[in-house]
Amino acid sequence: MSVENPETAAALSLLNAGAVRQRAHRLLAIGLEDGLANFRIHLDRMDATAELVAETTRKAYPTLAIPFHSRWRHFAIDGVDRWIELADRIAWPDPAARARAEFDLAMVSVFLDAGAGPSWRYRDPVSGSAIGRSEGLGLASLAMFTSGAFSSDPKDPLRADAERLTNFTVADLERGMQVSADNPLVGLDGRVNLLRSLGRLSAAKPGVFGLNDTPRPGGLFDRLAKLAADRRLPAPTILSELLKELGPIWPSRLTLGGIALGDCWKHPMLTTGDATSHLMPLHKLSQWLTYSLIEPLQRAGIDVTDIDGLTGLAEYRNGGLFVDHGVLTFRDEGDASREHDVASSLVVEWRALTVALLDRVADGVRRRLGLDADALPLAKILEGGTWAAGRRLARDRRADASPPVKIVSDGTVF
Repeated sequence: MSVENPETAAALSLLNAGAVRQRAHRLLAIGLEDGLANFRIHLDRMDATAELVAETTRKAYPTLAIPFHSRWRHFAIDGVDRWIELADRIAWPDPAARARAEFDLAMVSVFLDAGAGPSWRYRDPVSGSAIGRSEGLGLASLAMFTSGAFSSDPKDPLRADAERLTNFTVADLERGMQVSADNPLVGLDGRVNLLRSLGRLSAAKPGVFGLNDTPRPGGLFDRLAKLAADRRLPAPTILSELLKELGPIWPSRLTLGGIALGDCWKHPMLTTGDATSHLMPLHKLSQWLTYSLIEPLQRAGIDVTDIDGLTGLAEYRNGGLFVDHGVLTFRDEGDASREHDVASSLVVEWRALTVALLDRVADGVRRRLGLDADALPLAKILEGGTWAAGRRLARDRRADASPPVKIVSDGTVF
């Protein structure tokens, strides 16, 4: 499809981190003029919020040796990084072979990561612990991957093949995630449909996903490696490639000029002079995946640059931080007890403000920790950081540690 079509060109202008940041800050500016319908903004609470994030970071990482916020953090338990321990023992043919496996793992794990709900737990067979939410989903997906649940070759379990993903079933996921009537996981169908769509897309694009192997999500590594001039690759380029190549797998939501816009929603205050009027891109799972592909690329010898070109993640822990700490308050207090669809203007507004406020709180955290943006990029502030502080507040305020905004989830956004 030609980008000479104005609507197609307009759609493509939303498939990048810059568009997320620019429009999020536009909504923040409107909010600071008290012009938003759902939230009021209290910047006088930002200093206390930055202090909480800095304190949380110091406690978790006393030496300030903070890793990136990524899926890889959830594969460690009791001080043992289970993936690294396994992968370091394997005689990989070359660094690219390991990177393809790590891309496979990161991609299927992230696509299974949209909120578990308050009740679900993964009973870890190694430690015996019952672990919920993202950590539990991470360990469960890692166990599925290492057991060959996504591989078409029993002799080569550490891979996710397009053919296997295409035929993945709800029963497969229930088994791997230990789902039962007493251990329900929200959004099962949505998660399985994402994996199937990922499989079909990988098979349909061998020029992207099968350059050096049979089609598999991890084949995207070879595509990105080709784009790395002098073994350097900007992080926003990774995101743009993910959005371009994986856009069709997301559930049918908004499209423009024949382009699926993915995690992009309508907000009435975002007016523009073109076909993108009222559209707020967020691309949360795609950016979470981008963060999670940085380390495999680095291990393969590719220097990932401009990591702060990505944005903070518009998800409920980061967003919950600002609501629970009083930076954001509901205009209608009744909205705190109501459930809200992800497409509602309230949730879109909350998520966009989260992105913009993360940029602001990052500056305050850096000042308190005495580090600049090079030493403490946003990816490390999220990990140190805002996500953990948001979870801490949720646990303090609600028995089930749920977010302060009640969301109707289909397992593909949160």
